[in-house]
Amino acid sequence: MFKEFKEFAMRGNVVDMAVGIVIGAAFGTIVKSFVSDVLMPPLGLLLGHVDFSNFFITLKEGAKAAGPYASLAAAKAAGAVTLNYGFFINTIISFIIVAFAVFLVIRAINRMKREDGAPVEPDTKDCPFCFSAIPIKASRCPHCTSQL
Repeated sequence: MFKEFKEFAMRGNVVDMAVGIVIGAAFGTIVKSFVSDVLMPPLGLLLGHVDFSNFFITLKEGAKAAGPYASLAAAKAAGAVTLNYGFFINTIISFIIVAFAVFLVIRAINRMKREDGAPVEPDTKDCPFCFSAIPIKASRCPHCTSQL
C-alpha cells in the first residue's frame, strides 16, 4: 500500500498540482497586499478620503461603549457585533484581479500551444442537408439520415 501511495504521489501531475497550489497561495497573498496597500488608498482618496476597510454596519452595540463608532477598530474594541462589508469589497476586487491574471496566463498558454503545433485538421464536417456536425468519415448523416 505504501508503494502504491508513493507511485501516486510521485506522478508528474500530483507534484505539478502541489507546486501550483503553493505558487497560487503566494500569488494570492501578493494580490491581497496589492489591493489593500496599493490600489485601495488612491481609490479611497479619489472617492473623498474613504477607507473601504472601515465600511461596516453595527448590528449590536458593544458592552464597553455605545455607538456610533468612528472606525471598525473602535467598534471591535467596544465589543460591538459588526457587518464588515468594506472588507468584502476589498475581497471582491482581489478576486477580480486574480481571475484576470489567471485569464491572461491561460490565454498566453493557449496561444503558445496553437503557435507550436501544425494546423489541426478538422475531425468533423457539416451535413449539406441539415447542417449538423458529423464525423469526417461518415457516409450517412446520423441526424437526418441523408446519404452523403
